[in-house]
Amino acid sequence: MNSFAARSIKVFTYSALALGLIGGALAKTSDADILAREAMEQENLKKAVWCMEVLEVELNVDQFGEECVAEGHIEHAPRVPDGKDGLIQYFAAQLERFPQMHGDIKRAGADGDLVWMHIHFKATPDSEGNAGMHIFRMENGKFAEHWGVGQPVVKSSLHDNSMF
Repeated sequence: MNSFAARSIKVFTYSALALGLIGGALAKTSDADILAREAMEQENLKKAVWCMEVLEVELNVDQFGEECVAEGHIEHAPRVPDGKDGLIQYFAAQLERFPQMHGDIKRAGADGDLVWMHIHFKATPDSEGNAGMHIFRMENGKFAEHWGVGQPVVKSSLHDNSMF
């Protein structure tokens, strides 16, 4: 388990007061509805983090496919095939090509059925890697849809801020 997962996971949710101030319809949201939403977000975030660790730390593509990817998975990243089978085949090929690949989750959050993660991915241990942002729509505890963007980690920048 990486250092992120070892820390307590915090879900970014709106308070009932903020929801009430934003819109009249939201003001009628019951405390039970708010608690149920927060519980769902916490469960989605916990499962998504676990799934990414199975894939990018433990490198177990079979377990990832079985326990983490919904049938009919929808993919929005242009270089990753659509569908559950396409996604699993893509990662199996990546693992064959980069047997020491590794992802380190830097931060994550949830909003409803969406989970986002900021990840430092390295194909090889000595590479600078890529900074990635991933958004997953969760359905019954599995990744049902994915959007992702990334950029290479650079050695120098116009400022002293880290990409992470």
